[in-house]
Amino acid sequence: MKIEPAHATEAPELTVPVNDTLQDKTILVTGAGDGIGKAAALTYARSGATVILLGRTQQKLEAVYDLIASENLPEAVIHPLDLAIAGTDDYDLLGRSIQEQFPALDGLLHNASELGALGPIQYYAPEAWMKLMQINVNAAFLLTRALLPAMLQSPDARILFTSSSVGRQGRAYWGAYAVSKFATEGLMQVLADELADTSNIRVNSINPGATRTEMRRAAYPAENPMTLPTAGSLMPAYLHLMQPVSQPIHGQAIDIRSLLAEL
Repeated sequence: MKIEPAHATEAPELTVPVNDTLQDKTILVTGAGDGIGKAAALTYARSGATVILLGRTQQKLEAVYDLIASENLPEAVIHPLDLAIAGTDDYDLLGRSIQEQFPALDGLLHNASELGALGPIQYYAPEAWMKLMQINVNAAFLLTRALLPAMLQSPDARILFTSSSVGRQGRAYWGAYAVSKFATEGLMQVLADELADTSNIRVNSINPGATRTEMRRAAYPAENPMTLPTAGSLMPAYLHLMQPVSQPIHGQAIDIRSLLAEL
């Protein structure tokens, strides 16, 4: 799973200083090749964690790997996986591989999502609906299920699902994306309730809000991206939720702006 550096790339703007709050932790980030996932992976690595970079595009993952290596941070692990077509065996293989390579998995950030088409439910293509649900909901279930044995070996683990404002209050024309985020909130709540008194795993969802990412640009093409916060500016919240200090936070639907204001 480990590779040698391939090529350098520009680091995202980050506002979190280098520290050791995640020393000796292992954290898996989905959608780690770009946007918030890329910024989170670098933030966790800068805080001492070994990061498993999961995403569809190997070239993007290699670029993040190179960034981590260029700062002499704990060596990352690359695991390319297309969530649209991956099956149960693919997730189970990943889960077994992590158990073989690491004492435990201490963090899981479900960041990867697809926006899909925006438009009336009446005209939503069934094939596109099924694909988006596979990426945004089914993949999160399958991955979580496969990784729970490794996470149960951790003395203090975190699972963080990525939600959206349209997954907490329905909005016209947001289609499968909104419905998938409602399902994500439900998955988080059920899992959090199951694990509350039976494990050291804390489970939450986070709404990153309007952020300068490719998904936001696709949803709002006329918007000036320079008016939006960068992915890097959100990282104090993403780091906080993976640290031991966040232990009391469990089963919560977190709005990142509110959390950032408290930090």
